[in-house]
Amino acid sequence: MNSEKLSKRLGAVAAFIPNGTKIADIGSDHAYLPCYCVKHGIAREAVAGEVADGPYRSARRQVEQLGLAGKISVRKGDGLDVLSPGEAECITIAGMGGALIASILERGKEKLTGTKRLILQPNVGSLFVRKWCVENGWVIIGERILEEDGKIYEILAADAEARPQNLTEAELMMGPILIKENNAAFRKKWQSEKRKWQHILRKMSEAEPSPELEEKKSHYRHLIALAEEVLK
Repeated sequence: MNSEKLSKRLGAVAAFIPNGTKIADIGSDHAYLPCYCVKHGIAREAVAGEVADGPYRSARRQVEQLGLAGKISVRKGDGLDVLSPGEAECITIAGMGGALIASILERGKEKLTGTKRLILQPNVGSLFVRKWCVENGWVIIGERILEEDGKIYEILAADAEARPQNLTEAELMMGPILIKENNAAFRKKWQSEKRKWQHILRKMSEAEPSPELEEKKSHYRHLIALAEEVLK
């Protein structure tokens, strides 16, 4: 992967970026995504944000080598601290846990004024991302799930729209659009999750009974039932 050819995962992120927008890529690593988007005319300008010194230097080097310093600003800072309010029309956050992505958005809420789209790719815990979107007025307008190098990734696109989005428990956990599409990667992921929960339940059945244990067992039975209902 490089600025000329993105991974399938980042390619799916880029596909949700509206043409001609100014983007901010938070946790940009080598800045491959913003470099690709600017070079190919998807984004007119970009901000690449990194909190760690090594990736920040790598991103700067990448941008300078490609002669894109006039269009891509590489900044060091934590989450959305690298932005001014309304500076980016589209913000991407990819390759982190869902709980971390949600906390970055929550801490930087004031920076989202004027931002029209969020594109979020949690490695795990997409539930946290969807819950944050629903609770903060961001409507999920696109989702994609794909497998690459033996790992399954989810990508969510959410727009700032003045309308509520009510999602069921299953939709929050598994994705309202992904449930409807129900593709091979989706089924593989949730069949694997179901097997994992069933294994946990079997182990719990071998433990000393207690009210706390029964509550946990009930929780996992509920998750299994949700998954089975969607997968049937």
